[in-house]
Amino acid sequence: MDAVDLQGLPLFAGLTQQQLQQVAAWSDVIDVDISHRLTRLEEFGHEFFVVLSGTAEAMDGEIHLADLARGDFFGEISLLDHDRRTAAVQATSPMRLMVMDERGFRSMMSAMPQVAERVQAKVDERREASEFSKG
Repeated sequence: MDAVDLQGLPLFAGLTQQQLQQVAAWSDVIDVDISHRLTRLEEFGHEFFVVLSGTAEAMDGEIHLADLARGDFFGEISLLDHDRRTAAVQATSPMRLMVMDERGFRSMMSAMPQVAERVQAKVDERREASEFSKG
């Protein structure tokens, strides 16, 4: 992957070219077809995903959680908590995704505090929405 693919994504806003290149080095790019299942609810997660293009849907069973598009990310909660996936994510169009394994994700979170803050803010937002929906 090239650092250019990451420019303009809110998660990586403010990173230097060198930092973007490092993120790219920690990552792979995959292309998936419509209806491809990216994560399964309750499975242990080992990857972090950032949507480069295309769309997906996050579900908790039959409950629609979110529509995902360019710049959105998912998979962070299971990596941070060392726990099972909190949502199933399925492509609703052909997609291109940045995929980072747990080691790369932890390196990024440690080396780039501004990215870690954005990820944590999204985790907090998702947990709050989940708690609200349950009761």
